[in-house]
Amino acid sequence: MALELRPYQEAAVSAVEEQWTAGVSRTLAVLPTGTGKTIIFANIIRRAVEQGKRCLVLAHRGELLQQAADKIRIATGLECSVEKAEQTCLGTWFFVTVGSVQTLMRDSRLSKFEDDRFDVIIVDEAHHCLSDSYQNVLAYFSKAKILGVTATPDRGDRRNLGRYFDTLAYEYTMPRAIKEGYLSPIKAQTIPLTLDLSGVGVQNGDYKLGDLGTALDPYLVQIADEMLAAGLMERKTVVFLPLIATSQRFCGILKDRGFKAAEVNGESYDRADVLSDFDGDKYNVLCNSMLLTEGWDCPSVDCIVVLRPTKTRSLYTQMVGRGTRIHPGKDHLLLLDFLWHTERHDLCHPAHLIAESDEVAKAMTSAIEEAGCPVDIEEVEEKAVVSVLHEREETLKKELEEQRKKKRKLVDPLQFEMSIAAEDLSSYVPSFSWELAPPSVKQKEMLEKAGVFPDEIACAGKASLIIDKLNKRRVEGLTTPKQIRLLENKGFKNVGTWEFQDASNMISRIAALGWKSTPKGIDPATYTPGGDAA
Repeated sequence: MALELRPYQEAAVSAVEEQWTAGVSRTLAVLPTGTGKTIIFANIIRRAVEQGKRCLVLAHRGELLQQAADKIRIATGLECSVEKAEQTCLGTWFFVTVGSVQTLMRDSRLSKFEDDRFDVIIVDEAHHCLSDSYQNVLAYFSKAKILGVTATPDRGDRRNLGRYFDTLAYEYTMPRAIKEGYLSPIKAQTIPLTLDLSGVGVQNGDYKLGDLGTALDPYLVQIADEMLAAGLMERKTVVFLPLIATSQRFCGILKDRGFKAAEVNGESYDRADVLSDFDGDKYNVLCNSMLLTEGWDCPSVDCIVVLRPTKTRSLYTQMVGRGTRIHPGKDHLLLLDFLWHTERHDLCHPAHLIAESDEVAKAMTSAIEEAGCPVDIEEVEEKAVVSVLHEREETLKKELEEQRKKKRKLVDPLQFEMSIAAEDLSSYVPSFSWELAPPSVKQKEMLEKAGVFPDEIACAGKASLIIDKLNKRRVEGLTTPKQIRLLENKGFKNVGTWEFQDASNMISRIAALGWKSTPKGIDPATYTPGGDAA
C-alpha cells in the first residue's frame, strides 16, 4: 500500500508534473534533508509508470541506489531493476531502474540502450549533475523529462544548477519544515575556542582537506575537552572531520575522555556493523571523514559537530541534516560551532542554514557568539531580520534625501521594496540564466509606466518579480508606486501597506492645501489610515 504523502510532498509532486505538462523538460525540486525527497520522486515515478512510462533514477554511490530502490518499493510497491557493474535492466520487465552514473557514463554501456529507453530520469542529489559523468548520461537520453532533487543549495550551487535546469518547480525550506513539525528545531552554540584557518588553502572553491587536517591537529585535545564541558556525554553526536587520519585520531582522544566513540570511513570493513551499533546506542559519538553526508539516516542523533569547515552551504546543510530528523524524546538538535579564524569571510556557520541574506547571517552569527549558550536559530534569525531592516531603513532615509534633491518623478526600487515590506525582493538572488540577463526593454517600459525607476534594477529576474508584485497589488487594491513616492516624500511611513483608496484620499486632501502642508491634526510620522476623521 502506498504511503500517504504529507501536504508539502503532494504539492511538490503536483508542481513537478505541472512543469512537465507545460513543456518544461528539466526542472528542479529543492527540499531539506529529512523531508522525504525520495518519497516525492517515488510517487512521481509511480504516476509515470501508471501511464506506461519507463523511469531511471541516477545516483553516484551504490548505497544510494539500494536505498532509492528500497524506498521506492516501500512507498509505491514498485520493484526496480539495477544498472550497475554486471547488473543490467536490459531484458527485464521492470519499468523502474536505479542506475549508477559511474556505470552508465561509459559509451560502451550507453550504446546498448535506445536513446528513448527512459521517459523520466530522476537525478538524486542533483547538485552533482553538472559533472561530466552525469552530463554524458543525460545528454544521451535527451528525450526524457528530467527532475533533479537536492537539499537546499547555496547561492552558488543554485546559480550553477540554473545553467542546466530550466525551472525550480518546488522549494520547501528548512524554517518552514521546522515550524510545521517535520524537522527538529536547531539550537546553535559557539564554543569559545579559536581555530586558526588562515594558512589553509582553497581548491575547487572550498578549503583543501589536507590543509584542514594539519590545521585541526593542534586543537583536537581542546575540542574534546570543550565537548565534554558542553555536556555531550549525554547526547548522541556525529562529528565530521576532513581526513580519515584526523577522524581516527580524534576518536581515540574522545575515548580517553570517557566517550563511547566509534569511527567509520570509506575503508572500514565493519562499517555496517558500526553504524548499526551506533543506531542501537552502543556508541554515543560517531566520528567520520565526510562519509555520512548523504544517504544515511539515524533520527536519534541530537548533536552535530562540524570540524570540517566549508564555504559550501549545500555541504554544510548535508552535514547538519544528519541530525535534523524528528525522533521521540528529541526536542532539538544541538549544533556546535567554533570561532574559526580565517582571512576569508565566506565560511558557513549555523546562521547560513536559514538566513535569506548575508546581512542577516552576519548579524545572527554575532548574536550566537555573544550568547555563550545554546540558542534557537529561528529566534535569533527573527531578531537579526529586525536589526537588518532597521539598518536598511536608515540607509533608505539617506537615499531618499538624495532622491528629493534630484526631484525624481519615479520611485526608487529600494524605496518600493522597503515600503511594501517585501523581504523576498530585498533578499532576491537570481538562479536561472534568464534571470541573470539585464531587464528587457518591455520590462523597463512596464516599470516606468507603473512609476518605478528601472535603471537601478540589475537583472531580468528581479524586474519580473517587481512586475508580478505590482500586478498583484493592483488586483488587491493596494497603493501604487506613485502614491508611495508622493506620500512618503511628505513624511508618511510605510505607505506601501496602505489601501489604494486611503492613499488617494490623503493625496486629495494634501492637494487641496496646495501641497504646502498636511491636513490639520495629522502627524505623517505616526499616521495610519483610518485613525482620523476625514
